[in-house]
Amino acid sequence: MLTRKQHQLLLFIDSYLKRTGFSPSFDEMKEALDLRSKSGIHRLISALEERGFLRRHHHRARALEIVRLPVTEASTAPVIQSASPESGSFPRLAHSQERAVPSSVEAMQTPVVGVPLYGRIAAGLPIEAFRDSGEQIDVPAGQLTNGQHYALHVSGDSMIEAGILDGDTVIIRQSETAENGQIVVALVDEQEVTLKRLRQKGKSIALEPANANYETQIFPQNRVRIQGLLIGLYRQYN
Repeated sequence: MLTRKQHQLLLFIDSYLKRTGFSPSFDEMKEALDLRSKSGIHRLISALEERGFLRRHHHRARALEIVRLPVTEASTAPVIQSASPESGSFPRLAHSQERAVPSSVEAMQTPVVGVPLYGRIAAGLPIEAFRDSGEQIDVPAGQLTNGQHYALHVSGDSMIEAGILDGDTVIIRQSETAENGQIVVALVDEQEVTLKRLRQKGKSIALEPANANYETQIFPQNRVRIQGLLIGLYRQYN
């Protein structure tokens, strides 16, 4: 699920590329979204890149590539509109694309996979993760990637600028490796688990929040072990 600003920026970049053949400057993007500084654009682009909508070519100036658009923009096929938060309460999975909420008939026909719920993870300060025995979340099979998956409840607000809010449930693919910039589940000192963006340089690992009120934590490489990659999230609207 993209935030309103992420969605606006993605569509602006797509329109600009189609019109001119090259990507807009940061100043043009800042003005188009009516933001006060270019740092906000940097955060939005990082979030879109993390979600698989956008690709940056770092060694070329003004080189942004649209990887995919939300389904409602990229497809001309009819879709069922999702209910508004005011109309009901239901979980929604945010993945590499936005998807409409299925009708009751479609929901019965859609294959689902039970993803185990491993407990609560901090998006603020690291806390110990624990497993809720026997509890699981049903996720549409088409939303999952290859490999093993699990779910975690999010506690805290340090990832809000990446669109991850307190109370969300994140879907994690098990992995012991990650690339710079990916949001990961990291085990610190073999006892504390946190959800952060990974930055690695040399023998140091930085666990970076997406909230200016929190500081980046830097550890020696041997103190941090990657346990999974964020691939999506559920959000319950009440």
